[in-house]
Amino acid sequence: AEESFPPEEAVAGAPVVDLTDWDPDAEVKLVAAALYPVTNRSDREVDARVRAMSIEERMTILRAFVGDRGNRRHRPGRALERPSYRFDILSDYGAFRDMQRHRMMTLDWQRLSTDHGYVRPPEVDEAGVGGRFDAAMERSRDLHEALRGPFPEQAPYAVSLAYRVRYLMHMNAREAMHVLELRSTPQGHPSYREVAHQMHHLISDVAGHHAIAEMMTFVDHSGEADLERLEGERRAEKKRSARDGG
Repeated sequence: AEESFPPEEAVAGAPVVDLTDWDPDAEVKLVAAALYPVTNRSDREVDARVRAMSIEERMTILRAFVGDRGNRRHRPGRALERPSYRFDILSDYGAFRDMQRHRMMTLDWQRLSTDHGYVRPPEVDEAGVGGRFDAAMERSRDLHEALRGPFPEQAPYAVSLAYRVRYLMHMNAREAMHVLELRSTPQGHPSYREVAHQMHHLISDVAGHHAIAEMMTFVDHSGEADLERLEGERRAEKKRSARDGG
């Protein structure tokens, strides 16, 4: 891998969450999957019939498929497993450890390091201990760098949970509903709530799967303005660091 991606090359900036793969026909296929078990026709015939339907006809079927969800544990059936999404995520390691607990998906990650910088919560600055926090992060970085050459397998243990790690989450829409509704609850940590919020927006706005996003009625976007402010502060800090020479 080092031949194709030399470690001395600068790592390009990236958003917290990037939707890198999805099926443009996912919602059409979802309708077909919802109808298949209640018909006596072949998969191909059901798919052809659905493609001939109007958008309103498909929406009527999807509304019946979802039904009235009383709480986030009331999820639609297996048809929702037909669409899938691949997310490239760059969050702090603490958030990753929580997201890593989900098993009904493909989750892969890169080696933990200090290459992507760290996240400083706004509460640290509000408490007036930003300098002490940064000093602790620098000690973590210095120890990691000292261990990286002679002990590459052990070096990640020196990395603070505030440092960012890059990882992939590839899941179907039914699992996405579970993950996003669970990880966006107000009592959750702001780091993984931000990941859940951005995933939900990407499913709707980038994939264009508005109907699927609307099914996730228990995704809680409360407090999102504060998270957006935090992301703005991160971008400003990156610009200041670049201007000051790192």
